[in-house]
Amino acid sequence: MSNAAAAGAVLTLPARRTVTDGVTVVVASGEPVVRLGLRVLCGDFDVVGEASCARDAVREVLVHRPDVLVLDLADSDTVLTELRRSARDVAVLALTSSDDDDSLRAALRSGVRGYLHKEAGREEIVRAVAGVAAGEMIFGRLAADRLLGLVGRPLSVATTPFPGLTGREREVLDLVAAGLSNQLIARQLRLSPKTVSNHLSAIFTKLQTASRAEAIVLAREAGLGTMQR
Repeated sequence: MSNAAAAGAVLTLPARRTVTDGVTVVVASGEPVVRLGLRVLCGDFDVVGEASCARDAVREVLVHRPDVLVLDLADSDTVLTELRRSARDVAVLALTSSDDDDSLRAALRSGVRGYLHKEAGREEIVRAVAGVAAGEMIFGRLAADRLLGLVGRPLSVATTPFPGLTGREREVLDLVAAGLSNQLIARQLRLSPKTVSNHLSAIFTKLQTASRAEAIVLAREAGLGTMQR
């Protein structure tokens, strides 16, 4: 099996470059061990920076202007939103532990060029970095299967409330609309309060709401917050 097949490359766009020598990379992960592993895995490329949080990731990208940002952050939406404004030429390879349809849709809408599971092997990651740097869109095997399923699925899926939110963000918004506090949401979903807060920030940004109350109104109008807990 070729490297391209192993990486699950299902879409190819016109290449920005014809060679991969000299590809520059920034790696971003909140886990030190993961960052170290990514630096090793990306050893064939020129790793010019690393970041442990969204703010640092944006700064490293703006300072170094790499060809590729390898992104593994819980608050990756913050990074992607900023890069769409200020560094659209940087290709983003997202590493994720979620292969659900909602996460895949959100990734596609955010403009990522690559989407791999965090457990991808070295060959997959190297192929994906080279591919997105060359202008391709790269999807891991499971994500590629889901993408093909989404393409053939009836358009009725578009009726899902707030399709711009990930599945987890929609869960958080549903609980907010039901009147739960951040602490109770964290307990219900087995998340840290900080993670809940990060999800809410992303939700407010995507819904363009200025307050929790405004988000609750929108959510209830869309039918959220009515489930019995």
